[in-house]
Amino acid sequence: MTAIKSAILSTVALVASATVSLAGDIALPSYVKDSGKLPIATTIYAPFSYIDENGKQVGLSIELAQAAAKELGVELIIDQVPFTSLIPSLSADRIKIAWLDATVTEERLKQADFVSWLQDGTIASTLPANKDKYAKRTALCGSTIAVQSGTSADFSADQLNKECKSAGLKEIKKDIYPSQQDTVQAVITGRADAYLDDATSAGYYSTISKGKLVLAGEVFAKQPVGHIIKKGDAETAKMLAAAIQKLIDDGTYKTILDKYGMSSNAIAKPVIYTDVSQLKN
Repeated sequence: MTAIKSAILSTVALVASATVSLAGDIALPSYVKDSGKLPIATTIYAPFSYIDENGKQVGLSIELAQAAAKELGVELIIDQVPFTSLIPSLSADRIKIAWLDATVTEERLKQADFVSWLQDGTIASTLPANKDKYAKRTALCGSTIAVQSGTSADFSADQLNKECKSAGLKEIKKDIYPSQQDTVQAVITGRADAYLDDATSAGYYSTISKGKLVLAGEVFAKQPVGHIIKKGDAETAKMLAAAIQKLIDDGTYKTILDKYGMSSNAIAKPVIYTDVSQLKN
């Protein structure tokens, strides 16, 4: 009986050990496993990633990255890369993960893959005196609109211009700026009538502007938001999706989104986007 009991206990222990191992295991690409580090590239785009008054990089996506690295049991390494250089840097293997809130678009999917972690849309932000004037997005037709180069707002402005043409209205004048802060200042200083931005980010700037800026009209061009990876890098995609899912399941994801007032933009399951057909489903 003792030998039998011992064998049974050993079997139970092995099964339990295997279960724990499987439950906590996320397959790591060799560049993460061998180095013990999770290298990510970000760009300054508040409130997702920005520099606080102490010179420290903080923000929603930074906190999410820190939580993911902890879940993976590796050290987080953050590099700053201009937004327009992210996809070229991925293609050239200079970086492995563009960790940010990039809208998944058809054009971008031709060049890279995505792992979604949020949903968002585009909205106009303007001076308080213009809020009622721009209650409908087509009211922006004929106005000067600021956008950050290469962002979803840049593409949304082009879509809006098509609506303007179809309605027989004047085209918008799209002023392109290198940074998000430039688009904000363009409106505050009167160089632009409004700026287009992600609804999440525009809401943040509206709050910290202390009344200088307000959101106008409805959210449009709704699309998934995700981290960008090199086309065909399935190992990194699966690692990110698994890590994000664990953060969703254990409540960490919700806690971080709640802190930044973005719980309404939450998703229940990350999706690996590799083809434009997925955006049409």
